[in-house]
Amino acid sequence: SFIGEESVAAGQGSILTDNPTWIIDPIDGTTNFVHRFPFVAVSIGFVVNKKIEFGIVYSCIEDKMYTARKGKGAFCNGQKLQVSGQEDITKSLLVTELGSNRDPETIKIILSNMERLLSIPIHG
Repeated sequence: SFIGEESVAAGQGSILTDNPTWIIDPIDGTTNFVHRFPFVAVSIGFVVNKKIEFGIVYSCIEDKMYTARKGKGAFCNGQKLQVSGQEDITKSLLVTELGSNRDPETIKIILSNMERLLSIPIHG
């Protein structure tokens, strides 16, 4: 099976089943792309039994290929990645994305979540 982000965004429904499924977003960061903001990628995931098996993200502008496989770790251009050992949230950087849905109820939820996040004593 295939699930494409662009077709879902256009209103086509999709149901994730237990069948092996490719999930593809050919322009991940469409709004960035439209505005020539250089954070755009091609994102591909492969799911079996509704569980991700591996994913590939190619950051086009940076020419970086991120890969990850369940139980095998994550890599950038073949070099192993690992998470930071930082446990102090006050030294963390919070990054968020608001999405494009401007439905009043969705905006209310997003702003409520942002309020909770902004009350955390983070570095930036």
